[in-house]
Amino acid sequence: MKKRSIKVLLSKLGLDVHSRGVFIVAKQLRDAGMEVIYIGNSMPEQIVKAAVQEDADVIGVSSLGGAHLQLGRELISEAEKEKIKDSKAYIIGGAIPPEDALKLKEMGFDDIFASGATKEEIISSINNIVEKKFKIFGGQIER
Repeated sequence: MKKRSIKVLLSKLGLDVHSRGVFIVAKQLRDAGMEVIYIGNSMPEQIVKAAVQEDADVIGVSSLGGAHLQLGRELISEAEKEKIKDSKAYIIGGAIPPEDALKLKEMGFDDIFASGATKEEIISSINNIVEKKFKIFGGQIER
């Protein structure tokens, strides 16, 4: 089987223009040895299509504009429609109130990161999620 680094597709969810945080996370994930593809602002359908095209292992979205519940639900629904819900990991970060984090988990997100999440928390969570969904050997995904 071919081994490769974890591939993370990152996007700003919807029309949210606050991108500084996602840029920082992208750099941190790259520094941790992950392959990162950043597609900028995108709607759920575009994010899912890009994840399929890029064969991403993780779909990570950033939301600071308050549309995380509506667009998050649409993202998970689109992933189910395209039959990739169970073959990808889903994370979301941004200005997310604690009560909304539970709703996002119930929708199907594997982890939620509030503003201020540390690099270590994000990297560890992605590694743990991917390890559970896939088999990891030495930081590489065996497919």
